[in-house]
Amino acid sequence: MSYLEELKDFYPLDLYSFSKKLTEGEFTILKKLRHVLETDVKPVVNEHWEKGEFPFKEFQKVAEVGIMNSPLLFEGRESSRKPSELYNAFLYLELAKMDASIATFYTVHGGLCYNTILLGGSEEQIAHYAPKVASFEWQGCFGLTEPDHGSDIAGGLATTAEKKGDKWILNGEKRWIGGANTADILPIFARDTADNKIKCFVVPGGSKGLKVDVIQQKVALREVQNGHIYLDNVEVDDSTRLVNINGFKDVSRILRSTRADIAHLAMGMTYGSLESALKYVKERDQFGRKVSSFQLVQEKLARMEANVVATMAYSVQLATLQEEGYFLEENSALAKMHNALRMRETVALGREVCGGNGITLDTDVARFFADGEAIYSYEGTHEINALLVGRHLTGTSAFV
Repeated sequence: MSYLEELKDFYPLDLYSFSKKLTEGEFTILKKLRHVLETDVKPVVNEHWEKGEFPFKEFQKVAEVGIMNSPLLFEGRESSRKPSELYNAFLYLELAKMDASIATFYTVHGGLCYNTILLGGSEEQIAHYAPKVASFEWQGCFGLTEPDHGSDIAGGLATTAEKKGDKWILNGEKRWIGGANTADILPIFARDTADNKIKCFVVPGGSKGLKVDVIQQKVALREVQNGHIYLDNVEVDDSTRLVNINGFKDVSRILRSTRADIAHLAMGMTYGSLESALKYVKERDQFGRKVSSFQLVQEKLARMEANVVATMAYSVQLATLQEEGYFLEENSALAKMHNALRMRETVALGREVCGGNGITLDTDVARFFADGEAIYSYEGTHEINALLVGRHLTGTSAFV
């Protein structure tokens, strides 16, 4: 059996065969990843979700697959620093269809942090940081959002950086920073007091004056350790300043790339929700027959499948465009807006067809349902992404 024939069984919900564009090497890594996720990670996910703890031990097995740096991902693209954008979309499908927290932890590290280094660093800085991030030797995060500034971060960023000799002094707070409490490196965005421009500094974990509190009592993405960062006269060398980030336009270049990742993540959750719901309704008996045999249930499943195909279409076409070098703000905003909206509908339908059991972790749909609210809002809320698209359509900005 060729790998293209095997793909049909591997992605049975991919009715339009988007996955056939994957290379054999990419498919090999995705298969290895799924095996690790099913064997090592999935058995502990619900327990960790309920406790609000991240399964670091089990996730190490994911890192060992080589999902960022395996040579199989670079066949025919040896000069590239990243695997293909199409592979990236299916990587998020695999991670997110199993668990949104696992996928979110990865997007902070392999998306936001890694892209910050690749797009913001000099050749020397990239050579220093990137290989260790790609191998997971160093865990990274992304320090942009603040307690009082989320959607308005471009003009409202309050964390400051003051240069003194060959050092920078950072002061301020960051909030909702995934993985901040365990990160080895923390890219921190701060406003230069001299020119008022936004710059980025790679702060080592454990730096003097750096404090991270883990945000408690979350109802979504409970495994992810979101941090509230306090920077009290944190001193870093000038060499830690990423030289190609000198304003919010440079930050936007990073977000254009990583907003696509969240569109893919939402696509994966859509896929996973239907997968979990199908398993339940095919096994559950009511009124003397399988729940899957009822017309009203099949209609909901068909709507869920339509959303799977639609979100895959957005993700695959966006990945194709970005692979060709078209990183357009309106394209990534539209994909995130659409896929998150369809995901939100799908996780609700998945919970619905599982009935009362849909609110327990046993069916997995409850996790998707709760986690979907976070995915719907981060990396640009629905409204912010809609306004980015609206600005492109009308030529008029509706931002306040």
